[in-house]
Amino acid sequence: MAEPDWLVWARELQAIAQTGLTFTQDPYDRERYSALRALAAQMLAAHTDAPTDRIAALFAGETGYATPKIDVRAAVFDQRQRLLLVREVADEGSWTLPGGWADVNLSAAENIVKEVQEESGYVVRVQKLAALWDRTRQGHPPAVFSCLKLFFLCTLQGGAAATSLETAEIGWFAEAELPADLSMGRVLPRQIQRMFAHLRDPSLPTDFE
Repeated sequence: MAEPDWLVWARELQAIAQTGLTFTQDPYDRERYSALRALAAQMLAAHTDAPTDRIAALFAGETGYATPKIDVRAAVFDQRQRLLLVREVADEGSWTLPGGWADVNLSAAENIVKEVQEESGYVVRVQKLAALWDRTRQGHPPAVFSCLKLFFLCTLQGGAAATSLETAEIGWFAEAELPADLSMGRVLPRQIQRMFAHLRDPSLPTDFE
């Protein structure tokens, strides 16, 4: 049974407000985000038996990112078994697998399809969750927030190479020709090697830790 639109909208408004209140330094922006959070509470109260003040108090208790962030990455291969990488505009222009923070109201697979198309111009189909790794335990550079990284094996369906506001270059790489300047905060060499292993042997179980 599909969720009602009002619930999806209220959830997204709350997510925007919570993130804004966590990071803004501007007092006027803080007022706007507080108003947005109050609007989300009113939307929920209008469709449930819970009073607005109770929902508002519940929302006010949600601050920061107490739970791990979700980072999704796509291992997209072409017919020549080359891997798709994008060169980020940020992070000194390093190469990485397409992906990023998962958006609310989208499944992990939907996030991957969206991220690949936005960052590279290509359309893909998700085949398999190849790995679910804790970023800290993988050996990435230190970061403020806890993060779970989801790596999906994908096949190319169409589209054409196109850069975006986030990417400066698109490239296809054989396993022996991977670029040295990888964005280590986003992807590690051994993680990419593991994606090639999953490509060669689709029966491998999902990696996790």
